[in-house]
Amino acid sequence: MVDATTTVVWDRALLDYDMGDHPLNPVRVELTMALARELGVLDRPGVRMLTPEPATEADLTRVHRADYLEAVRHAPLDPFFRGWGLNTDDNPVFEGMHEASARICGATIAAAEAVWHGATTRAVNVSGGLHHALAARAAGFCVYNDPAVAIARLLDQGAQRVAYVDVDVHHGDGVQAAFYNDPRVLTISLHESPLTLFPGTGFAEETGGPGAEGLAVNVPLPPGTGDAAWLRAFHAIVPSVLRAFAPEIIFSQCGADAHRLDPLADLRLSVDGQRAAYLAMRDLADELCDGRWVAMGGGGYALVEVVPRAWTHLLAAATGAPIDPATPTPGAWRTMATERCPQAAVPETMTDGTEPATERWQPGTTPDPVDRAILATRTAVFPLHGLDPHDPRD
Repeated sequence: MVDATTTVVWDRALLDYDMGDHPLNPVRVELTMALARELGVLDRPGVRMLTPEPATEADLTRVHRADYLEAVRHAPLDPFFRGWGLNTDDNPVFEGMHEASARICGATIAAAEAVWHGATTRAVNVSGGLHHALAARAAGFCVYNDPAVAIARLLDQGAQRVAYVDVDVHHGDGVQAAFYNDPRVLTISLHESPLTLFPGTGFAEETGGPGAEGLAVNVPLPPGTGDAAWLRAFHAIVPSVLRAFAPEIIFSQCGADAHRLDPLADLRLSVDGQRAAYLAMRDLADELCDGRWVAMGGGGYALVEVVPRAWTHLLAAATGAPIDPATPTPGAWRTMATERCPQAAVPETMTDGTEPATERWQPGTTPDPVDRAILATRTAVFPLHGLDPHDPRD
């Protein structure tokens, strides 16, 4: 176990990324921070709270085109604005959109730089993880791509081996696109099959461009995949590829929308399974890069039932001991959640009552569609890392 310090990047101004009557409601972030605070997670020894500054034009244009930034600034001023993926049902415009989006990018940059420069071992920005935005297009509720912007900032500062692990239910397409031809960045995404879910990318055959072969790793999972099978897929692929790549730092996008209650997708994880994934990523950072870990939020649309508990478990994993799943949610937090979202079922404990098993993958032992997905990904990328796709020890 690495003797770690943790930076939690937070400012209520991060809640200004607010698309109105929309699934991406900032109340999920507000309730996460409130729950973590009530449970004492933010007051642990070695935890530093950091207020971010918005990303600058120079930061944003490492990933996004300058004319796209101008469109983002202009769009809220024109009710008839069209283009660039803006002013759609997925990506409605709102007052202060550029400033709010830049602040989220600035928060992830602050987290990344705190870890990269040794001010802290781990850092978390639960408001971040907007992984769908492309160089010149908003997509999937994402205006600017904060993970890509922060990774690009570190590359400019000399990073040579950055790993990005995305466990959102949707493919991390924008981050993959930003670094598809860059041998310094490994992107790994576990997600629901693109045959059944937005954005329609993330097939196992997407493995990286010329000079970066094997550095895009995609694990498309069938609808209905639950904790045990999801964790089997994670452990059959992620540790081996990360060990082969030997990263200097690990970024994790921790979207909570793979949960079985999420209204926008069809995987079947529990909060307990998500907690296990966060602990696994923390342990891999401890093993491979002296604990250097930057974690972000992402998707997640069960605003009260899932997201606050999942990301409080994430914050606990980053700041020290994990929270006992049987821990009750504090009464003050339940009252706040009821006031904010009167129609929601407010959970009374930090568990969904499951105990996720970690099953070792064995090739060819079952006709299970998850095992077929695992083998497809291993077959596509493992040889490019000098690994045997059929050997469960790799």
